[in-house]
Amino acid sequence: MSDDPTDVRAFFAVRAADWDSRFPDDGPAYAAAVEELDLRPGDAVLDAGCGTGRALPALRAAVGPSGTVLGADLTPEMLEQAVRAGRRGPGGAGALLLADVGRLPLRDGGLDAVFGAGLVSHLAEPVAGLRELARVVRPGGRLALFHPLGRAALAARHGRRVTPDDLRAEPRLRPVLAQAGWRLVSYVDEDDRYLALAVREAGSGR
Repeated sequence: MSDDPTDVRAFFAVRAADWDSRFPDDGPAYAAAVEELDLRPGDAVLDAGCGTGRALPALRAAVGPSGTVLGADLTPEMLEQAVRAGRRGPGGAGALLLADVGRLPLRDGGLDAVFGAGLVSHLAEPVAGLRELARVVRPGGRLALFHPLGRAALAARHGRRVTPDDLRAEPRLRPVLAQAGWRLVSYVDEDDRYLALAVREAGSGR
C-alpha cells in the first residue's frame, strides 16, 4: 500500500466497518502498551492515527476524568466506527479529530504524550510526521509507537519477509526519531508485540 494520504484513506475506508471484528483479541496488548507510556491523572494525550479508537479507553483510564484524550485520524469511516463503538466523548473515551497527523490542528507543546498504533509505516514523510508530533508535545513528553505484532510476525501475515530498510527496525528508526526531535529510550520487537518508546527532546520539534 502507498503511504500517500489519499491512498491510506482509501485503504482504510473500505475496511473500517469490520476492522474491530478482524482483530478482536488486541485489547489487552493495547492496554499494556498504554501502561508503558506512564501517563498520570490530568495528562493530555493524543492517539495519532487512532482508527476505530481501540486505544482510547485505555488512555482515558490512564489520565482519568481530569485528563484530555484526543483521537486523530484522516479516515472518516474509521472515526464513524469509533463513535459507534462508544469511544467518543466523556462517556466513551475522548474527542475525535478528522485530521492528518502530519498537520495537526493543535497548539505547540500542549500534550504530554502521543500514542501511535501502526502509525509509522503510513507516514508519507516519516521525519516530517514525527516532527509534527514533537511540535505538539512538551519537552520531556513521551511517544509510543506500537503494533500488536512484531515486525517478523506482521511481515509473515502479509506473505513478506522483514527487510533491513524497514522503517520500524531499530537502526533505521532511531536516527529518524532523532531528526524529528525524539530520543528513543526503549525498543521491543517480539512476535506478539512491537513497542518503541521515545522522549521529546528540549529545544526541538519546531
